[in-house]
Amino acid sequence: MERNELCWCGSGKKYKRCHMAMEEKMEQLREAGHIVPGRELLKTPAQIEAIKKSAELNTAVLDHVAKHIHAGMSTEDIDVLVHDFTVSHGGIPAPLGYEGFPKSVCTSLNNEICHGIPDKNVILQEGDIINVDVSTILDGYFSDASRMFKIGTVSERAERIVRVTEECVELGLKAAKPWGHLGDIADAIYTHAQKNGYSVVEDIGGHGIGLEFHEEPFVSYVTPKGSEMVLVPGMMFTIEPMLNEGSPDFFVDEDNDWTVYTIDDGLSAQIEYMVLVTETGIEVLTK
Repeated sequence: MERNELCWCGSGKKYKRCHMAMEEKMEQLREAGHIVPGRELLKTPAQIEAIKKSAELNTAVLDHVAKHIHAGMSTEDIDVLVHDFTVSHGGIPAPLGYEGFPKSVCTSLNNEICHGIPDKNVILQEGDIINVDVSTILDGYFSDASRMFKIGTVSERAERIVRVTEECVELGLKAAKPWGHLGDIADAIYTHAQKNGYSVVEDIGGHGIGLEFHEEPFVSYVTPKGSEMVLVPGMMFTIEPMLNEGSPDFFVDEDNDWTVYTIDDGLSAQIEYMVLVTETGIEVLTK
């Protein structure tokens, strides 16, 4: 763009006073061999404000689940909670119908890594751990987050994997800095998981989000520090590592072609934050 043109981001500022210096820095990094996002991955101020409203609803949905989840209810009951709350507040459950997914939320129990399908015959039992993964569309904008819930009193091994997963996400968040790399997040997460005896699922990771359900970049949690895409202000993505007790390998349910299970029947846990890279740090939009 010309220096005195209005910036492409819609801020109303001239390019020279808005994104010009940042894009010059991005070009220098690209020429030095770093992976740098294109403009299509950088959210504009107007888009950020709209996505934040979607994120607020997504968080409210998870808070609603937290108030009502209990032993004796089915995972189908969780789906009803999510669907009804989302729709009654003007949103759309993003998973419903996505590539044929039949429900409004993913409910992944114990040895299920992700993409568990709610079922009226799957009843929560005392001692279970379950990941509830909520994704919301509001006015065309997408948000995403998941939480682990412990049903009643759980075993020490169940409590520990949930706790370490949460620690991994927080350490990954702490490692994320503007002009750092996605690999910095991965290294912090992988190192802490390994230190505590857990493996990290390699082939399923986080993703860009906001204008679509899943955008670039793919966010790995097994790559080295200083690798992968540069974290440029305006990027928006999820941090959602999946930790397994044993092998990081998995298989997908042949009957529904969605639910992902640990290969050795060990426990798995996942926690998901949605974050925005700003000029001064990382802003958590959902958790």
